[in-house]
Amino acid sequence: MKTYTIAEAGANHDQNYDQAIKLIDIAKESGADCVKFQTYSSETLYSKNTPDFANYKNINQLIKDIELPREWQGDLKKYCDLIGIDFMSTPFDEKAVEELCNIGVKCMKISGFESCDFRFVEMVASTGLPLIISIGIGFPTPKLYKIMEICNKYGNLLTLLHCNNAYPTPLNDINLETIKYYKKVCGSAGLSDHTTSTFVPSLAVAMGANVIEKHFTLDKTLSGPDHAFALEPNELKEMIDLIKKTELCLTSKEGAFTDSEKPFISAKRSIVAKTNIKKGDILTTDNITTKRPYLDGNIPAFEFEHILGKPASSDYNIDDFIK
Repeated sequence: MKTYTIAEAGANHDQNYDQAIKLIDIAKESGADCVKFQTYSSETLYSKNTPDFANYKNINQLIKDIELPREWQGDLKKYCDLIGIDFMSTPFDEKAVEELCNIGVKCMKISGFESCDFRFVEMVASTGLPLIISIGIGFPTPKLYKIMEICNKYGNLLTLLHCNNAYPTPLNDINLETIKYYKKVCGSAGLSDHTTSTFVPSLAVAMGANVIEKHFTLDKTLSGPDHAFALEPNELKEMIDLIKKTELCLTSKEGAFTDSEKPFISAKRSIVAKTNIKKGDILTTDNITTKRPYLDGNIPAFEFEHILGKPASSDYNIDDFIK
């Protein structure tokens, strides 16, 4: 199955429209299936009574400084349609849900922090659109049934993303085994990855992930809060290339040779004479053995036990191939 890759632009547009367009171009050039922004407002995301935390003196002002201008959404969607990449934006309030539906998004995403708010989950699910939900910080696994119940109610196609909401996430806390569980309970699962690694997503694909979400930026040194842990353009392309290589490795075969193996068939073993054998002699472990190579018309080594006890069809000298 092809992995659906979401290049998360998030707030890394820095309220610069041309920069937002450039991020879309980079996502397309990197081979991503989707570019995603985030739609929130300082008035609806944090209470005005929020104390200073996380080194931010005023969280409401920070959000106001990085929020996506709502009037861009339609134009960004049209540009994505024009160049052939899916547009998505994570809604964080009821108005955002309505706006995104009105411009014709094909899917809704719920963030890891918001997935713990079943009131909000139901609001998004009521659109009936496919949902991608990050199961984030402090989400009690037994509560997954509630997510499933809500999505069953509205008929949403659901994908659960394993998510660690540390920015960035250290490798020893990524816990990729969780993906197997989400895959089992939901059928469609993936990873919202906040490590700085380009290879962790490909490991997730090997664990069964069919959706990968990853933050990216034009430049890690830009001043916004989400740039430092995001991938730069060359890293985003590297990540997607690694995912594609992983997909190539995840095929399986039984019995038949692959095209690349065919030139090496002769390195297999054939049944050969261990001693001189006369026509009619009974073949035993004393007079036959196996050696390389295997050539057309030879008896392959895995038939060794089947020819024991049978008479030789002709005379053989030592190392002759038994026919």
